[in-house]
Amino acid sequence: MISRIDLRGDALPEGGALRDLLPRAEFDVEAALEKVRPICEDVHHRGTAALIEYARRFDGVELAQVRVPAEALAAALEQLDPAVRAALEESIRRARIVHRNQRRTEHTTQVVPGGTVTEKWVPVERVGLYAPGGRSVYPSSVVMNVVPAQEAGVASIALASPPQKEFGGLPHPTILAACALLGVDEVYAAGGAVAVAMFAYGTSGPDGCPPVNMVTGPGNIWVAAAKRYFTGRIGIDTEAGPTEIAVLADSTADPVHVAADLISQAEHDPLAAAVLVTDSAELADAVERELEPQVAASKHVEDRIKPALAGRQSAIVLVDSLEDGLKVVDAYGAEHLEIQTADAAAWAARVRNAGAIFVGPWAPVSLGDYCAGSNHVLPTGGCACHSSGLSVQSFLRGIHIVDYTRDALAEVTHHVVTLAEAEDLPAHGAALKARFGWKVPQQ
Repeated sequence: MISRIDLRGDALPEGGALRDLLPRAEFDVEAALEKVRPICEDVHHRGTAALIEYARRFDGVELAQVRVPAEALAAALEQLDPAVRAALEESIRRARIVHRNQRRTEHTTQVVPGGTVTEKWVPVERVGLYAPGGRSVYPSSVVMNVVPAQEAGVASIALASPPQKEFGGLPHPTILAACALLGVDEVYAAGGAVAVAMFAYGTSGPDGCPPVNMVTGPGNIWVAAAKRYFTGRIGIDTEAGPTEIAVLADSTADPVHVAADLISQAEHDPLAAAVLVTDSAELADAVERELEPQVAASKHVEDRIKPALAGRQSAIVLVDSLEDGLKVVDAYGAEHLEIQTADAAAWAARVRNAGAIFVGPWAPVSLGDYCAGSNHVLPTGGCACHSSGLSVQSFLRGIHIVDYTRDALAEVTHHVVTLAEAEDLPAHGAALKARFGWKVPQQ
């Protein structure tokens, strides 16, 4: 059901050589880019007409309008299962607690007497948020995108989610209800690369969507490819690939927990990655035995879980020690990393590369997906080695404000002139000399 990679016995290779030994899903964004390019440009030129045509072609729905009417949002919230509403409200409450504390404040540094640099934080003016709607429905992704944007102070928030044939061309009603709970009233029935193009270029007319400055949110390979296509025109969070879980575990881990957590991510998608890294062959054997009955008792077995666990992206990785295991999970850079070892907090503190770290047996990834208060929009495909998950900071821009007096400028002019001439940019130095009668002030 799941393969093994045995890294015991020899010294682990370093850097890229170690990464190359580890399982990873094939996710060719560059190839997808060529397919989304004409779609994006069609949306650019035909606007709403293109959105309606692609909804018919890709989603099998005939849209009268792309923007979701206010009454549909209100109705979705009114008809929402009370238990689901309570769970969403608690998810929102906890996310706000965490994200509110992320907000940076303006800070002024006095560099020299009379010379200061202030860094102020300004929210992006308008963002487009994407909530997937393919194999599953993700109201939790609405929460995870909207809350940090709101806490950052973004003034204009729009959200897109694919139209659903069974709901008359509207996005899934639970998505709409989550939007209503969060006070997001600008919602569009648009999916995949089409939605990203709508946000990037904007569309006109009474049903139109003004262009945004930034697009965030998880999605399939077509969403990732469209984000790459528009990078530079708009800001993006990340080119999210298939979801991943890595578990670093020793002999103290409960195989029932480990197997359940691997399956929990495998049920997302046949390309989802489930990786166990352990120094205990006994635990590896026990987890393999435990996978069989748990998978059999699951729902999305044949179309998602089995192909995900059997795929090249999933494996049990055997190592000689937890020290080697730590090297492996740092090289892997998982979206979600669980530490199920003795003294789990100490091992978690040493991890350098992960989107989010879940410590011990009582902090499973599923908690972070919904109600930990953390954000579940995280870097995938090893990007945790250089990127962070979605946060309030994702929606803020730091701007430096430089304020110097005449004396403070005079004191450093000779250094600026020297550096400008060293770079063969004499006009840079002349810009300062002009302020002092074309002479460098004496020190």
